[in-house]
Amino acid sequence: MFRRTFWFSTGVAAGVWATTKVNRKLKQLTPENLAVSAANKAIEAGHRIKDRAVGFALDVRDNMAQREEELGEALGINAAPELPAPRRYPAIENRNSPKYVEGSTYQTYSNNSYNRNEDH
Repeated sequence: MFRRTFWFSTGVAAGVWATTKVNRKLKQLTPENLAVSAANKAIEAGHRIKDRAVGFALDVRDNMAQREEELGEALGINAAPELPAPRRYPAIENRNSPKYVEGSTYQTYSNNSYNRNEDH
């Protein structure tokens, strides 16, 4: 009697396990889930390709800098050129401006009315 109960419960458990396994697989094979999984795989592939391309670009840049340094040493042009100091110009007042008042700096408002479009 114990043997029959054991094998019966074992068969029930195997049947339940197989049924759930088949139902999961059927749900995975629906058109919606297939589309989602294909889209996810395409996105992952795109990320992998982008990461490899970025890595390749960084490798190319590093090797290019190294080669430029080797060529600079071989040709003796590695020294950075000295640039002249930047020029500083003093502030110059525009004496033709209607805002200019003799002997002082620019004023924000003046008595002269000036319209840029009058001359046109």
